[in-house]
Amino acid sequence: MIVMTVNSGSTSVKLAAYEALGVSRPIRIAHGQFAGVVPSVHDALKAFLKSLPRKPEVVAHRVVHGGTRFTGPARLEASVLAEIRKLSELAPLHNPKALQWIEASQALCGPDVTQLAAFDTAFFAAMPRVAGEYALAARFGVAEGVRRYGFHGLAHEAMSRSWQESSQLPDGGRLITLQLGGGCSIAAIAAGRPLDTSMGFSPLEGLVMETRSGDIDAAIVPYLQRRLAKSSEEIVELLNTEAGLAGLSGTDGDINALLLDGAKQSRFAVDLYCYRARKYLGAYLAILGGCDGIVFGGGVGEHIPDVRAQILSGMQWAGIELDPRANEAARGVAARISAPASRIAIHVIPVDEEQILISAAQAIISAE
Repeated sequence: MIVMTVNSGSTSVKLAAYEALGVSRPIRIAHGQFAGVVPSVHDALKAFLKSLPRKPEVVAHRVVHGGTRFTGPARLEASVLAEIRKLSELAPLHNPKALQWIEASQALCGPDVTQLAAFDTAFFAAMPRVAGEYALAARFGVAEGVRRYGFHGLAHEAMSRSWQESSQLPDGGRLITLQLGGGCSIAAIAAGRPLDTSMGFSPLEGLVMETRSGDIDAAIVPYLQRRLAKSSEEIVELLNTEAGLAGLSGTDGDINALLLDGAKQSRFAVDLYCYRARKYLGAYLAILGGCDGIVFGGGVGEHIPDVRAQILSGMQWAGIELDPRANEAARGVAARISAPASRIAIHVIPVDEEQILISAAQAIISAE
């Protein structure tokens, strides 16, 4: 069985195909990646399909927002597509892009190919209520769908699974996972179950990111509306695209460049980025009652040792000690980077969201 995966984000998409039946681990047979605006989703997907030895039996799509309805993978029937479209109000940068790829895939592959979605929010659907709700009256809180959904679920689940496979703990123990890329989030996980995560109602909440502000006081939005004579939608757009590392430094937010830049404001942007991650790390140690492992993933988390070192700086009191040489050597590869004396294991684990998409495909097929 060939499973094709479509991992679409707001500004990029990754395509891959795997032989996923009768093998102990799926074998990747093709892959491609597009960054920025794809001129024609239909043409890009058509060219990728032509590179495969035959038409896939299953296509698995990553969809960022599944709301409260989708707590696991779902076949892409008309009612499911309608709900994904409705949820675009909550994920305007992501769900519409996913729908473009879904519609192109359905048109090109035909009705005999199973199409399914795996949702980033699904991993966090079973978070405890104290982590999943805001302190709002029900009539303008949960009754209106205002709650903490959590995002990057496929990434955090992939890191958790990889950790469970490599650790000596039968249930995976207590784990903190950091997905650090253009978007950033952190999760507290116990025995494979998420207890909390930094992203909430939208991917804007939580850590400082490349162009997103992360946590802010809600009163800032109407204040800036008045001061800048902009609508609330325009202010939220600024918080998503002109804040974070980019806004603080006056650059495009590339953290590699900021680390090399000697400018005081560039240094401050990195300091605030790492400070916010360390602040959440301390909070999640409290929620978990300590932890057994810390895992870094994502483009920044996997490739930039200086960021990992700064986030974990001064955490020896919690039993967290880096091995400087191991940390420096770990660039895009799986590695243990904690010192031998560290009570908490620290790992870099390349995030493989496609394996979660394949697992979703296998679950859907086996249920038929």
